[in-house]
Amino acid sequence: MQVCLLKSKIHRASITDGNLKYEGSLTIAADVIEKCGLIAYERILCSNMANGNRFETYAIPGDPGSGQIVLNGAAAFQGKRGDVLTIMSFAHVPKHRIVKERGI
Repeated sequence: MQVCLLKSKIHRASITDGNLKYEGSLTIAADVIEKCGLIAYERILCSNMANGNRFETYAIPGDPGSGQIVLNGAAAFQGKRGDVLTIMSFAHVPKHRIVKERGI
């Protein structure tokens, strides 16, 4: 049996911009992607703390050190500059591995 667990989380990320003309996705500064353990083009779940919207998209790397959090394409309708997001990714892990490593 597999269990879906939180793998990576960026808490309280402020949206810096939106780009309706891009295909889709969420641009995140490359250094932030690396620090939190995300992988470029990984599926993510976003929760907007300002309006309660939750949406799925994928992460693309932006300029390192820029602090970019940019909603692209259809995702740009889910928030505006200054809104605060929680960005999450999940992993499917065999239950026996969780029991062994965490003693659950």
